[in-house]
Amino acid sequence: MTPTVINAESLQSMQMAFDLAPVGLCVSRHRVVVFCNDVFARQFGYEVAELTNAPFALLYPTPDEFANIGEQGQAVMRETGVYSDERIMRRRDGTLFWCHASGRASDRADPFACAVWMFEDISQRRPVTTPLTPREREVAQHLVAGLTSKQIARVLDLSPRTVEAHRARLMTKHKAATQGELVAKLLGHV
Repeated sequence: MTPTVINAESLQSMQMAFDLAPVGLCVSRHRVVVFCNDVFARQFGYEVAELTNAPFALLYPTPDEFANIGEQGQAVMRETGVYSDERIMRRRDGTLFWCHASGRASDRADPFACAVWMFEDISQRRPVTTPLTPREREVAQHLVAGLTSKQIARVLDLSPRTVEAHRARLMTKHKAATQGELVAKLLGHV
């Protein structure tokens, strides 16, 4: 295989694509932002320079959510090299918003050593309308992904009964009569 030679013009084009992408892009090493585009920084309420060398933990609602999503993502990235989900993230001012995240590891054996990430703010179609506890946010994340309570329990290392209790609280908070209605409300369809 012949190595790819990148000339200055190609490098400028790649930089322009990164900078002008309509979604937030970043490169991370060990869950620390190495560099990011303006869209990435602004959707979290920061400037690019403020996020350079900042830990991803800064962008999560709680340290536990940072750890739990990291564990889930790392396992999937080791297996497939890529990870994608929709989750609630935190802006600089503390407001929470739904975000679609997708990443690719440069090395599946050590997925967080270097990865490229895309973050898209989906709060226009899926607003956070009800205050939720960190565990309720995690359960909601998996409910909208289509997982059953038993599957969520396995992913979060909880008992199915505990997941059912969180799901019941979510239904009460969102005034949903059925799980389908709850998912529709979480997705912003109702």
